[in-house]
Amino acid sequence: MTASDTHMDKSDAVDRPLAVGVTVIEQVLATLPASPGVYRMLNLKGDVLYVGKAKNLKKRVVAYTKPDRQTLRIQRMIAETASMEVITTHTEVEALLLESTLIKTLGPRYNILLKDDKSFPHILLTGDHDWPQVLKHRGARSRKGEYFGPFASAGAVNQTLSALQRAFLLRSCTDAVFSSRTRPCLLFQIKRCSAPCVDRIEHGAYMDLLAQARAFLSGQSQAVQKDLAARMEAAAEAMEYEQAAVYRDRMRALSRIQAHQDINPAELPEADVVALYQAGGQTCVQVFFFRSGCNYGNRSYFPQHAQDAEAAEVMAAFLGQFYADKMPPKEILLSQEAAEMEIVAAALSAKAGRKVTVSIPKRGERKRLIEHAHDNAREALGRRMAESSAQGKLLDGVAEVFGLDGRPNRIEVYDNSHIQGTNAVGGMIVAGADGLMKAAYRKFNIRSTELTPGDDFAMMREVLTRRFQRAQKEDPDRDRGQWPDLVLIDGGLGQLNATLGVFTELGIDDVALVSIAKGPDRNAGRERFFLPGKEPISLPMKDPVLYFLQRLRDEAHRFAIGAHRTRRAGDMVRSPLDEIDGIGAARKKALLHHFGSARDVAAAALGDVEAVPGISKAMAKKIYDHFHPHG
Repeated sequence: MTASDTHMDKSDAVDRPLAVGVTVIEQVLATLPASPGVYRMLNLKGDVLYVGKAKNLKKRVVAYTKPDRQTLRIQRMIAETASMEVITTHTEVEALLLESTLIKTLGPRYNILLKDDKSFPHILLTGDHDWPQVLKHRGARSRKGEYFGPFASAGAVNQTLSALQRAFLLRSCTDAVFSSRTRPCLLFQIKRCSAPCVDRIEHGAYMDLLAQARAFLSGQSQAVQKDLAARMEAAAEAMEYEQAAVYRDRMRALSRIQAHQDINPAELPEADVVALYQAGGQTCVQVFFFRSGCNYGNRSYFPQHAQDAEAAEVMAAFLGQFYADKMPPKEILLSQEAAEMEIVAAALSAKAGRKVTVSIPKRGERKRLIEHAHDNAREALGRRMAESSAQGKLLDGVAEVFGLDGRPNRIEVYDNSHIQGTNAVGGMIVAGADGLMKAAYRKFNIRSTELTPGDDFAMMREVLTRRFQRAQKEDPDRDRGQWPDLVLIDGGLGQLNATLGVFTELGIDDVALVSIAKGPDRNAGRERFFLPGKEPISLPMKDPVLYFLQRLRDEAHRFAIGAHRTRRAGDMVRSPLDEIDGIGAARKKALLHHFGSARDVAAAALGDVEAVPGISKAMAKKIYDHFHPHG
């Protein structure tokens, strides 16, 4: 690959005429090769506006010099363009893969964007232990073992895991817990584990269970069911009724997994079904995941900036970005054509290192699956549009109640949580036109050592200071969506004044601020709202805006409480060994494996500590002195 760029004087005005952007593009055009590659449009500040790919860069970019043939969205992009960066590639497939990765990474304002922050969960049968475990896995596949999935949600994988535990009695505990057990845990008592940790099952029998689980997850569910049925009948004939009941219960557990499958196309071993529906200037893409002949669930996506884009363009953009960080399955079924479909299929095959078939079914079972996914896309978009409409009315109501200049696009709500000042955490939740924006939630561990324990005002000052100092640093021009239109504080006049003090120190005078306090006896429904320089106001008990604000306040409280509990739980499980300088994870693990507990480490003689593998004499002396300071 090679790269080049052309820049323009950054003293140009921000409100740039269309002709200025065209001139920039024409200057770049003179140096472009007639080869495949990726181009990026940048604005005056160097932010990426748009990423595109081309089989022939010169032929593709020349189209931007004729803006009258472009959509309004692309015309605005051309007008803002102050420079371009170009990367040439060897093939168009390579250009498409690079384009998808850059769009996913940079999130350019004028591209069709897929907001997909969550990775998909899988089921993992571990392969790095003599007694493999079954567990839910999310993220990079760095651990040795066999991965089955993806599942569309944590709920779907949890249901399957629960049934697998009942059916195959495989352990789910960590290796550390496994090695420290001296008697069976509760899971053995409720018949969800065979207790290999205390030798309640022979290794060969356990590996037989593992093989059955592997076969089931690999799509051989019918064979596993038949085998269990045969074993149940044999046990019953031998009058081993308790064993027969075990096989019966295992068969029922497997049936529960299959009962959750609305559609189970046995002839579709590994495929994603992708259906797109457009209405009212919005788009929904519905994806169903089929693996091993089982339906692993579905998920809805709503690409941004797709209002004026054709369905084929949206479908191609979705496929490129969706699989930019995921392994494509062997087969992808589409509800309609994607732009440059052959190139898309070639790019996905190149990424997977094997052939990926992309097709539009015309008949039979595959066609029925597409129709089902399309119906789900239509219904999901209908629900979203209805929710957006209702949300818009509520936001308009908030603007009217608090005298805002217009509908707030971003509301931030803050709350603190602590117990007598310990493990103090501040929480920020965010709401907008599409409801709660959970990807934007933030927690703030209170750092200051000078605060009086339980001083809520000081905690709120620290949280807001850190939050808005960062916003001033990262989004000084307020064009990246990091600034709220309205800040809601859980509390009364004191909290309001503390927040006003922060805003005054930081020079912020254009963010609306309201504190929400419960009424007498902390009754919900009798809240009072404090605004700077105004008398407190209350809203009628049945006002939808009041209910909306209560929900936001309660969500902030829930989030802050959850963050506090997580921090407190971390403190509760912290080992005394963590207080010793130089004791990291490896040495801590060696000490605990050798002695069994931190208490036993503390009681050990110096010579015993020196005998631990990986612990030098100097470190052993340091550990011993920590627990025997006067010895």
